[in-house]
Amino acid sequence: MDKIIPHSENEKKEWPSSVIINLPEAFCDIRGSIQPLLDVDMKSSVLIISNAGSVRANHYHKTDWHYCYVLSGEIKYYYRPHGDKKLAKELIIKENQMFFTPPMVDHAMVFDKKTKFLTWSRNSRLQEFYEADVFRIAPINP
Repeated sequence: MDKIIPHSENEKKEWPSSVIINLPEAFCDIRGSIQPLLDVDMKSSVLIISNAGSVRANHYHKTDWHYCYVLSGEIKYYYRPHGDKKLAKELIIKENQMFFTPPMVDHAMVFDKKTKFLTWSRNSRLQEFYEADVFRIAPINP
C-alpha cells in the first residue's frame, strides 16, 4: 500500500477557502442539541491534549489536510504557504471553533493554556504513513 496518495483536482475543489470553518446550525430540541462538525472522507480522527506552554506542528504536509475542532482552551495558529518567506499569519482559535489546514501550508500551534481538540485527517495517522507525508520546518511561531 502506498504511504502517500495524491489528491485529485475534484478533491481540491471541496477544500474550504478559509481557515475558520463556519459550522452549520445545531439541531436543538428538549433533549439537547446535535452539532454537525464534519462530513468528509477521511482516514484518521484523533483527540489531542496540549499542555500550557507547549508548541505543536512547525511542519507542512505534502498531501494530508486536517480539520481541527477546539473542545476547550484555545490555539494560537500560525500559517503560511510553504516556501513563502513572509511572517506567518496568526489566528486565535477559540473553544467551539473549527479550522482547516490544507496540504503545502506551513503551520504551527501554540498553547498558552491547556487545550483539548479533535483532529480529522485525510491520511492515516499510523506513524509510517504520517512520517512519509510530514516535513518539519524551522519554527514559524514567535
